[in-house]
Amino acid sequence: MSPVTESIPSRRPIRPSSASANLQTHGCYKSGLFDNKRPTTAAPVERPKTGVPKAHHWRGGSETAEIEKIKLQRRPTLSTLEGLDESAVPKSNTSNASAGDLLKSKIEEKINIDTLELLKQAFQEADEDGSGELDLDEFKILLKSKLNLSGTKDQQIDALFYKIDWSSDGNITWDEFCTYMQLEYAEKEDSYQRSKDVMFHLPAKTENMPHRDAILKITDTDGTFIACSQDGIVSFWDHNLRLKRTRTVVPNDANVKVMKQKWITDFCIMTQYNKIIIGTGDREIEFFELSSFEPYCQISLLETVPLHMDFCATGPDECLIVYGDTNGCINILVIRAAGECLRTWKKKPKQNGIATISLNDAARGNSNVDFICWKVHSDWVQELRYYHDIRQVVSCSNSTNTAIVLGCTTGSTNVEGSLREIKEQGQPNKSDQTRLIRKEDASYFSPRQRLESDQSVFKVYKGVKTFAFSKAKNVMMTGGMDRIVRMWNPYVSNKPVALLRGHNAPIFYLFIAPDEGRVFSISTDKCVKIWDIQDQNCLLTVRPKGHKIRGDLQACHYSHYNKSLAVATDQMALLSLKLKPVLHADIVITHKEPVTSAKYNGAFRQVLTCSEGSIVKLWDFETGNSVFDFGEAHGDAAITCLDFDTTGRRCLTGGRDGAIKVWNYNNGHCLMTLRNPSSSRGEGNDEICGLTYVEMNKNRYVVGVGWDRCINIYTDEPNDTGLHQLVDPQERWEDDKRSGHKEDILSIAFCPPNLLATSSYDGEVIIWNMVSGHIFCHLWSPADPGYVSASSPRDKKSMDGDGTVNQTVFMKTRAYNKDAASLISSGPRGYIHFWNVFQGGHLLAKFKGSKHPGVMITTLVLNGGDQILYSGDNFGFVHCWNVSTYALCERETTPPELITTWRAHVEIINSLDFIDEYKLLITASNDCSVRLWNKDGDYIGTFGQPEPWDIHNKNTWQHPMAPFDVLVDPMSMPEHDIIKGKINMQQVVHEDSVNNSDDEEEYQREVQARLNLARQTFHVDDDTIAQQLREKTFSAPRKVGKRLRHEKLRHTVTDRGGPSEYQMLRCYDLATCPQPAPPQLKVNKNNPFDFYSAEDVGA
Repeated sequence: MSPVTESIPSRRPIRPSSASANLQTHGCYKSGLFDNKRPTTAAPVERPKTGVPKAHHWRGGSETAEIEKIKLQRRPTLSTLEGLDESAVPKSNTSNASAGDLLKSKIEEKINIDTLELLKQAFQEADEDGSGELDLDEFKILLKSKLNLSGTKDQQIDALFYKIDWSSDGNITWDEFCTYMQLEYAEKEDSYQRSKDVMFHLPAKTENMPHRDAILKITDTDGTFIACSQDGIVSFWDHNLRLKRTRTVVPNDANVKVMKQKWITDFCIMTQYNKIIIGTGDREIEFFELSSFEPYCQISLLETVPLHMDFCATGPDECLIVYGDTNGCINILVIRAAGECLRTWKKKPKQNGIATISLNDAARGNSNVDFICWKVHSDWVQELRYYHDIRQVVSCSNSTNTAIVLGCTTGSTNVEGSLREIKEQGQPNKSDQTRLIRKEDASYFSPRQRLESDQSVFKVYKGVKTFAFSKAKNVMMTGGMDRIVRMWNPYVSNKPVALLRGHNAPIFYLFIAPDEGRVFSISTDKCVKIWDIQDQNCLLTVRPKGHKIRGDLQACHYSHYNKSLAVATDQMALLSLKLKPVLHADIVITHKEPVTSAKYNGAFRQVLTCSEGSIVKLWDFETGNSVFDFGEAHGDAAITCLDFDTTGRRCLTGGRDGAIKVWNYNNGHCLMTLRNPSSSRGEGNDEICGLTYVEMNKNRYVVGVGWDRCINIYTDEPNDTGLHQLVDPQERWEDDKRSGHKEDILSIAFCPPNLLATSSYDGEVIIWNMVSGHIFCHLWSPADPGYVSASSPRDKKSMDGDGTVNQTVFMKTRAYNKDAASLISSGPRGYIHFWNVFQGGHLLAKFKGSKHPGVMITTLVLNGGDQILYSGDNFGFVHCWNVSTYALCERETTPPELITTWRAHVEIINSLDFIDEYKLLITASNDCSVRLWNKDGDYIGTFGQPEPWDIHNKNTWQHPMAPFDVLVDPMSMPEHDIIKGKINMQQVVHEDSVNNSDDEEEYQREVQARLNLARQTFHVDDDTIAQQLREKTFSAPRKVGKRLRHEKLRHTVTDRGGPSEYQMLRCYDLATCPQPAPPQLKVNKNNPFDFYSAEDVGA
C-alpha cells in the first residue's frame, strides 16, 4: 500500500440513501419550487471517515416568503457546529436567510424516505391511463397536490420535468425520477469533495539545523520562520526553508565572564519595538535587539521560572507580557508607555553584560507597570496565549479539572480600584500615592484566585497539551494525551461540540486557519491531519512514510502567510500546501485547468463548460453563478469538444481517450459511450477533436472525428432500459477509406439537409454527402507566393501547424445558393477562407484574420442570420466581421468590413459561442476562464466571479473595466505610430504646423535638419576598437567604479583640424576705469558697528 493511501479522500464516497445528502456547489441559487416548511423527518446522513460520533441535520424553519436568491457555501444538510455562535458559520453578504429558509430552494430538500413512499403511491394514482408513466400535465398535478405548490411555479416544474425526461419522449417513470435524484446527490457530493480537496507537496523539504539542543519554539514574521533552541541559538529561515542567518542570545562582550550556560525556556517577538523576549531557567526575562541581537535589558528575580510566554500589543504604546510557570500560575505584566519603560530599564546597572532590573523594582517603582498573578492550574502550564479580541488569556495544563482555562487579565476585583482612580482624576499625586501603597502591599506578588465569573474552566480527561482558538470561527480546538481532537464553543464549557478521532498518538500541535475553514493537527508519531471545521471530518492524512520526516518532534508552527507547516525534529522540515498557480492568484478563473469548450443551452438558459481536467460545469447564464458540476467525465483524459442534441436535454463530450459520451448533464448521468474499437493505430487511444449532432430524415446521429482520420457515425437510438450503453460506429464509408483524410481531422460541421464538412491538419477540407457517403468535393487553399515550393497540392502543407484548418462553419442561410460562398474555414496560415462548395468547390475570398504576425485563427462562430462573423486567435483577440453580403455572388479581393476588435484573453481562444436571443458572445480560453461579452465587446463578466451579474442590468456588468490579466499584458497596449517607432515625437509636435505650412517641403527639410542635429550618431571603425583593446583604457585599477563611469561619460574633444578655439580668441585693450573717492566715515565709539559719513554727522 502506498504510504499516502489515506491522504486523498475517495472520489466516489458512500452514496446517501435519502435526499438529505443534497449538496449545493455554489453560493447562489434561485428559489426553487417549494416555499413551505421542510418536513422534520429527514434522516441524518452517515458520512464515511468523519471522525464525529454523530452527524447533525438541520431542523426546518417557519414558513416565510419565497427567497429569490440564496447564497450558500456548503451543503445545507450538514449542521453548523453545535452550540457555536452564529459567526461560526460563513454567511453571504446578500442574504440573511435562516437555516430553515435555505432548505426551500430545491426539490431534493422536500424528499426523504417517508416522502418517497408517498410520492410512489402518488405516481400510481396520478397515472390516469395506467401506462406507468406520467406526462407533463400529470406531473404538474402531482406536485401541486402533494407538495402544496403555488400556481406560479409552472415554469420551474416544466424545467424539472425536462431534466428528468432526458430521452425527450414526453413521459417520465418512477425509476427515472428516482435515478435523477440519486445521481444528482451523488455528483453534488463529489463536487463538494473536490472543493474541499487539499494536499501537501510530498515529501517534505528538509534541511540540517545549526542548533545543538532541542528546538523550543518556532514562530514567523512576514513569512520568515524564527526558531530558538535551549542553548540560545536563534535561526532565521525563509519561505523556501533556506537558512538566512543564525544568532545567539548570550552576551558577546569579551570583558564579561559568563559563569554558566543559561537554560532558555521560551521566547516571543515584540514586533512593534523590534525586540525579542527570552525566558530563562534563572527566573529572568531578557530583552534583545531583534536586528543585532545585542542585549538590551532584563527583568530578574522573578517569583518562578517562566515556562511559556506570550506578548501582545494592546495599544499604540501599551503591551502585555504573559508567562506561565511551574506552579500553574498565569503571570501578567501590564506595561503602559512601553517605549519609555524599556529605555528606563536599559539605563540600569549591568549584570553579566546586560542592564538588569528586578521584578520588584520594575512593578512597584513604576506607575506604568502592573503585575498580576493568577493561580489557575494545579499542574505546570503547558501552553498559553493572550487574545486581544476577547481580552482573555487562554492556558492549558495536564490537570483534568483545569485542563484549559479562559480568564480575564485584571479581573472584576479591580473595578473598585478603577472607580477610586476615576474619582481622584483631579488629584494625580494622590492617585499615584494610592497606587504605590497598593503595590507596596506584601501580598502584591502573591498568586490570587479569579472569581468564577472571570474565567471559564474546561475539564478534559488527562488534561490538554495544546490548543488553538479562532474568534472568526468562534471555535476552540484542544488536544492531549487521549489522542482526541475536541472542538469547543469557547463560551460553553459543559461538553465539546465534536470529537475528531483518528490520531493514534497524543496530540502535539493544533492550528486553526479561519480563512480556509481548516484545522491542522499533528501527533507525536508525526501523523499530520487536516480537518474541516464545518463538516467536522478529516480532509487529509499524511503519515511519516509519506512526508519522510524523521526524528522526534520538538516544535511545530503553521505559517498562514506561507501556507506551510514547519516541523522541527533532528532537522528542520517544511510541508507546503499545494496552491493554485500564482497566475490565478488575483484573476477570476472558471476552471482550474484550461477550458476547451463552452456552449449555451437555450432550453434551460444555462452555459456548459468543460476543461482539460475532465470537469464539466453548468452555469446560470443570467447571473454567472455555478449550478452543478461533475468530474472524471473521461477519467483522467481531457475533454476536447462539446455539443448538445437537438432538444438541448443531453450533452455530448469527446475526450482524449478516444470516446464520445452522452450525458444527462443536469445530474451527471452517463447514458451512452460511443467508441470505435478499431480506431487505434498502435499509438494508444485516438483523440476526439470534433463532434456534431445530426438529425436528418427523422434519424439522429452522432458524428465524431479525430486522430483516427475516420468519419465515425453513431446511431442515436432511444434507450428504454435506462442502462448505460456501449455503442460502436456504423460501417465506414468507402470514399472515406479510399479518398479520405490522410492527416488528423480537427473539425467537423453539418449543414442541412445533408452536407458535412471536415478539415484536417494538412489543410485539406472535404465536403461529404451524408445520404450517400460520397465525397462532394475536395478544397485546398492556394499557397501564398514564396511561402512554400511544392509540385502538387497535396504537398502544400506545413507540419509545424501553420497549414492546419482549425475550424469550419457553414452559412446555413446560403445552403441553396449555388453562386455564393457557404463555407468558412479558419486557416491555413492565419487566413479566413470563403468557399463555394458547388461545381467542384472553389475559393471566393481569402483575407488575413488578424494583423498580428504569427497569428492563427483557432475558432469561428456566426450569428443566427449569418450576417456577423466572430473569429478568435491564438493571441486571445476577437474580431467581428460584417459578412452579410460578402462573397455573395463573385470573388472578393478585399477583406470584409471589420466592425470591432478587442482582446478577450491573454492565451489561445478555444471556443466561441454566440447567443442570438441576447446578442452576447461567450469565449473560452487556455487561461482557465470563460467570459461573457456583448456584441460590441463590452465586458460583462467571468463565469465564477464572486459578484453575480444581471444581463438585463448594465450596471452590474464589469464594463468599462477589462479583465485584469488582459489589461496588464504587453500585447494589449493600444496601437500608435509612436509606440511602433514609425514616427518620432518631433513630428507629432509639429503636425499642425505641417498642415498650415505654405511650403511643406521646406518645413520637412527644416525638421529633418533639427533631427539630424539632435540625433547623436556614433561611428567607430575596427581600427579604433582594436587600438582601444590594446591600450586597455579602462583596465587600470584607478579607473573602476565611479572613475570608470566618469571616463566613459567625459566629453571628448574632437580635433577637426585648423586653429584651436584658444587661437581664435580676440584680444581687446582694457579701458582705464576712474577711481571713486573713498567715503569719509566716523566711527561711533559707543557702537563699533555703527558707521556713518561725516556729512551725515554734520547734518
